[in-house]
Amino acid sequence: MFNPGDVIIARVPFADSGDSKIRPALVLFKEFGNVIVAGITTNLKMNGIRISVKEGAAQESILKLNYIFTIADNAVLKTAFHLSADKKRMVFNELGKRLEGLNA
Repeated sequence: MFNPGDVIIARVPFADSGDSKIRPALVLFKEFGNVIVAGITTNLKMNGIRISVKEGAAQESILKLNYIFTIADNAVLKTAFHLSADKKRMVFNELGKRLEGLNA
């Protein structure tokens, strides 16, 4: 089972085709058989929150808060690790900043 703050390995569909790729992603929440996740990349030039090997990543990575999508819960293959409370708070705060415009 997986929960918010878990980094999972999942089958992630490409936006422009029916293909998918096995990728890590951060679980934000789950609801009605769907899992809302934020993508993770090893491209350290991308903007986002750094996740280190020391924290559990297979290699130094970036959590991309500009790449949020929904997958079916059966697309989750396994849980890789869980973010620390501090890192989860950082994700929450960064998402809040990006959603400020909705608070009008």
